[in-house]
Amino acid sequence: WLVIDRKVYDVSKFSKHHPGGSRVISHYAGQDATDAFVAFHNDKSLVKKYLKSLLIGELAPDQPSFESNKKKSLLEDFRELRCTIEKMGLLRPNYTFFFLIFLHLLVLDAASWLVVWYFGISLVPFLVGMAFFTIAQIQMGWFQHDLGHCSVFRKPKWNRLLQIVVINVLKGLPASWWNHLHNQHHAKPNCFRKDPDLNMHPLLFSLGKTLSVEVSVGTAGEAKISKTGSCRVRVSCLQLAHYNVFSFFSSEKRRKSSCLTITSISISSVS
Repeated sequence: WLVIDRKVYDVSKFSKHHPGGSRVISHYAGQDATDAFVAFHNDKSLVKKYLKSLLIGELAPDQPSFESNKKKSLLEDFRELRCTIEKMGLLRPNYTFFFLIFLHLLVLDAASWLVVWYFGISLVPFLVGMAFFTIAQIQMGWFQHDLGHCSVFRKPKWNRLLQIVVINVLKGLPASWWNHLHNQHHAKPNCFRKDPDLNMHPLLFSLGKTLSVEVSVGTAGEAKISKTGSCRVRVSCLQLAHYNVFSFFSSEKRRKSSCLTITSISISSVS
């Protein structure tokens, strides 16, 4: 179960049919998922129709709907900031901008092949074509990222359709795979073992001190020191035996961690 706007929903069976994947929901088991619900669903009125059959109760008046490790005033500030941004129209898409982005991607991709086809595969044409192709592929990754967030068109189906064209056809990767991982990333950003961007390859990478400090949230009210010297604090969380692990990055190690993360994502995309 999870909580949305202080209402409790049983999503055990529904999670298997959730369009965004079951893991996104399971990451919020026994927790308040209000902010994630608002962020992930554009048409909230439509989604709430499906929630009616899943409703099993409401939180007691004395029961807080936010996690004990989160500051209520900070959550309220972010919610107010989001409402202000929406009222200012900053989240409305600029169709001209995205059209020009898509057009220049097609031009760069076509130019990379035309250079090699017309001038041959000697060193200079090959390097020029490779430069065009590399820039196009990188920009396609960010463009399909915006499409995956449904930020280009107002209707999600048009975003999904163009995303399939960009990442499936032009980049050769499945959109469903990327969405499945990236939804988890935004559901639990920088949460160790829940954010796929932090899942390092167990045989090729060692996390070391970069991810040594972890705070586990569960039902057992105890704290203990691990062998590596990192402190793991376990506290009550809506009275459910479900654990969240949050990692804190040291500033001097952040650059190294980012490099490892990017390399790990590249390996997972190939496999």
